[in-house]
Amino acid sequence: MPTPRAKRPFSEENLQAMLIRVLRPLVKLALSSGLGFPAFSAVLRRLYIEVAENDFALANKQQTDSRISLLTGIHRKDVSRLRGEPLSEAALPPAVSQTGRVIARWLADPTYCDENGKPLPLPRTAPDDAPSFERLVTEVTRDVHPRAVLDEWLDRGTALIDAEGRVTLDVASVVPSAADDARRHYFTRNLHDHALAAVTNVLSDSPPHLERAVHYDRISPELAARLDGMAREETMAMLLKLNKIAHQLVQQDPGGDGRWITGVYVMNETVAPDASTGAGEGKP
Repeated sequence: MPTPRAKRPFSEENLQAMLIRVLRPLVKLALSSGLGFPAFSAVLRRLYIEVAENDFALANKQQTDSRISLLTGIHRKDVSRLRGEPLSEAALPPAVSQTGRVIARWLADPTYCDENGKPLPLPRTAPDDAPSFERLVTEVTRDVHPRAVLDEWLDRGTALIDAEGRVTLDVASVVPSAADDARRHYFTRNLHDHALAAVTNVLSDSPPHLERAVHYDRISPELAARLDGMAREETMAMLLKLNKIAHQLVQQDPGGDGRWITGVYVMNETVAPDASTGAGEGKP
């Protein structure tokens, strides 16, 4: 007889309230990267199906489309269509934002670039349907006003206005670099592992992972900066020491399927008075 699944750690109402705070930074990252809600929701839909498939199967029973639909709330026809496909970039719909489509056209359409693919400076508007930034945007989408696109690009540094008042594209700002690849890798790994440790602890009767923080609210910015510097120094020393120990031990280790990671994060910020919770109160 299968072991009953553990009690739900939170009610749906409580979890929704928690997710508003937990997901807010990720939504900010998505919007900053030009990833709109349709593409974000497509990722979540595929992820819901995969997690239900792999982590919520009943013992000695085949996982069916109907049960996955019941667990996830996703229509059974969509489950059947998407199930079994690998959750990879190739399997997801193109996450091409309106910004991305405009840039792609600017870099590829001979009307807007030279023979080497270098984007031409464009006047904001032009008579007689001559090449212009306004025409470029409206050829891609009529859902957003060209002025709104330009304001957003100027704010991000994607576009600049030259001495003649023309709009120029900063190609360097839209082409990923090797440093970006490394940053994406460590961001993904570290955030995933931290979230996995926290979620596993919540779902377990005896939390198996160490996940602790020290925090103080309603302190002066000067003290916050001082504590920030001290924490950086102390935690870096700890990481270097642990790395040295681990490196030495690995030399004699026979190897296996185990994995270990430890990490730290340190941050300080200025918050609105009503966003703080407790004056001068430290918690491990």
